[in-house]
Order: sequence, then C-alpha cells, then structure tokens
Amino acid sequence: MKRLARFFVGVKGEMKKVRWPNKKEMVKYSVATISLVVVFALFFVGSDAILSAIVKVFQ
Repeated sequence: MKRLARFFVGVKGEMKKVRWPNKKEMVKYSVATISLVVVFALFFVGSDAILSAIVKVFQ
C-alpha cells in the first residue's frame, strides 16, 4: 500500500512538470493532425482505385 501511495505522489510531481499546450497551439496541432489524416486517406483511396482498375484489366 505504501508503494502505491509513493507511486501516486511521484505521478503528481511529474504532472506538475508537464507543459500543457495553450489554445492556439492546440488548434495548430489539431489542424495539422486532421490535415495529415485527410492527405493519407486520399492517398489510400487513390491507390485503392488505381490498383482496383489494374486488377479489373487483368481479370
């Protein structure tokens, strides 16, 4: 039980050291993440369409 209490005291101390992003940074990171997801989604949709067309040609 004492080890568990010590663990949570350590967690609390580490969490005080964390630098949390402000609203402007969070919006910037969120836009970058969503943009990257959209780019990859379009890439995979395009790749799938091209490969499907190639497979249909050879069937």
